[in-house]
Amino acid sequence: MDIRDRMDPQVRARLDQYLAVVGPQGLSGIEDIPERRRRQAELTAGHRPAGHPGAAGEAGDVEVRDHGIRGGTDTGPPVRVRVYRPRGAPPVAPCVLYLHGGGLVAGSVDGDDARAAGLARATDCVVVSVDYRLAPENPYPAAVDDCFAALVWVAESHRRLRVDPRRLALYGPSAGGCLAAATALLARDRGGPGIACLMLVSPMLDDRPTPSHRTNTGFGAWSREANVQAWQAFLGADFGTDRVSPYAAPARVGDLTGLPPAYVDIGDLDLFRDEAVDFALRLMRAGVPVELHVHPGGIHGGENLAPEAGSSVRLRGHRHSALRRTLGVGT
Repeated sequence: MDIRDRMDPQVRARLDQYLAVVGPQGLSGIEDIPERRRRQAELTAGHRPAGHPGAAGEAGDVEVRDHGIRGGTDTGPPVRVRVYRPRGAPPVAPCVLYLHGGGLVAGSVDGDDARAAGLARATDCVVVSVDYRLAPENPYPAAVDDCFAALVWVAESHRRLRVDPRRLALYGPSAGGCLAAATALLARDRGGPGIACLMLVSPMLDDRPTPSHRTNTGFGAWSREANVQAWQAFLGADFGTDRVSPYAAPARVGDLTGLPPAYVDIGDLDLFRDEAVDFALRLMRAGVPVELHVHPGGIHGGENLAPEAGSSVRLRGHRHSALRRTLGVGT
């Protein structure tokens, strides 16, 4: 059987449409990273929810505000964060720090605007999306510093934001999963802020090759070649060496004890399958509560390609339910 025949049919149909527009290798086939960013921005333009700052930040059912916060280093630039507060949120709400995907070299708050707003609506949580710096212009540790700075800002600004610092989650899809796990490790090792839930969605955790990198690639959504290029851009001269920090590639960390309860989901046809499952199993062995979902027929980026597919709807439902349960929404 062709491995493509195992894909969710709705996802495969949308994938074929996407490749017809973008090209047979998808965006990941564009080797020039600035050009890839430009094309990605074109594809996501116009998909902003009601309540976007362009509509004065007040329209629709989500209030949206942009803030500039201090970066992770004294010499670093300010970090832009976008705060989404759903109308149904309680006066003091749980908070989700949202770290977008893009292979550590692309993506933005603007590009994930609709997803972040949708997460706020579905969970009645305040969502804070972080516009972290991208490689190769800003290699490790820039993005990790920015995300940890945003976590600290949320914890310190909880009264201003009207959020409960005891009910704070990290949510990271793809490359955002790398940064969410790294931020959780930093918070553990630096003595806070506290994190109630670590949600890793198709996470990019390991710069080293795994069997699923070889078998689950070539679909056009995210390729092995693009993945290697992204890690090289992020890690620079340390790529492929023992010098890679576990805060850069969290799969390399030796001790996972003390991390917050985690939720991990991954498609069985995702090239990140092996590193995600291995990380989840290692968390369990370290005594960390873990909810792990491996969904059949799922490819990397499939949910973004076909958000209306039955499998995509179910996946979001599982995540939203887990966040609401873990953060005590509605209790």
